[in-house]
Amino acid sequence: MSGSLMPAGPSAVVSGLGTCLPPRVVSNEELSRQLDTSDEWIVRRTGIRRRHVIEPGSSTSVLATEAGRRALKSAQCDRADAVVLATSTPDRPCPATAPEVASALGLGPVPAFDVAAVCAGFVYALATGAGLISTGVAQRVLVIGADTFSTILDPEDRTTRAIFGDGAGAVVLRRGEPDEPGALGPFDLGSDGELAELIMIPAGGSRQRATGVPAAAGGEYFAMQGKPVFKQAVIRMSESVRRVLALAGWSVGQVDRLVAHQANSRILSALADHLTVPHDRVVSNIDRVGNTVAASIPLALADGGLQPGEKVLITSFGGGLSWGSTVLSWPDVIPG
Repeated sequence: MSGSLMPAGPSAVVSGLGTCLPPRVVSNEELSRQLDTSDEWIVRRTGIRRRHVIEPGSSTSVLATEAGRRALKSAQCDRADAVVLATSTPDRPCPATAPEVASALGLGPVPAFDVAAVCAGFVYALATGAGLISTGVAQRVLVIGADTFSTILDPEDRTTRAIFGDGAGAVVLRRGEPDEPGALGPFDLGSDGELAELIMIPAGGSRQRATGVPAAAGGEYFAMQGKPVFKQAVIRMSESVRRVLALAGWSVGQVDRLVAHQANSRILSALADHLTVPHDRVVSNIDRVGNTVAASIPLALADGGLQPGEKVLITSFGGGLSWGSTVLSWPDVIPG
């Protein structure tokens, strides 16, 4: 099932954008010295040439806090009434990471919580932040997508290590009017739990622990079934995009920029073909940062060279399975 949501009451308006990438860069050449792979193999299959990874002592909260700080600076404010953090790699299984981020930013006792929808997490968090604004819970919400997948990858798995990178991106949403530049349009969100096994970490949760049986070797690492994930990603994002465009009253031809989850370059190309969006309108930074999971879309928004007034279509797909889309007219913001 899928849910399509029209904004009701006040709108959530993007007023600031910030990003953070860890300083350490891992090139394909470095991976090739560690694993049975090559730069040519990685680029051909994924389009990725390098990715950023955290060093020991860092964590998701560190990246999220810095991205949040830069987003607040971009919005020319130092306060937010709530923090929504999209992540599948929290600092700890319990408690949520968002309250520590809010505390590190000096925001005081504001509501702060995590959203776990893997690569679709940022769009889910945007919808959640918009809901907090429309219901009057908050006037300004800091929405962050941050993940450090390097911490949950099998060090011997050439496929996942080639694909994923670490990073964080954030936007500030403020209460505004639906016709303002930056106002988020309708949302389309959906999930399919029957296909949960396509993207998962098998061990470490209550299901495995309740068996009383030790986890299988490698069960603590992230696993993904590449071919069916590719198919599902293209289908689910294409369907979600068509629904959200219909709600917004846009045609595909009106879309100036498509900002999709940066899963790999082949998925981006296939999605553009399915939607008949010219490839030169598709934002892509995956060659430089890899798949950064919940950070993917805000990083692409910051890197995409978006111009004020452009009609921007956002879509995402991740584990769960989960997916989501929204639209907006790009505001005049300077990424931090």
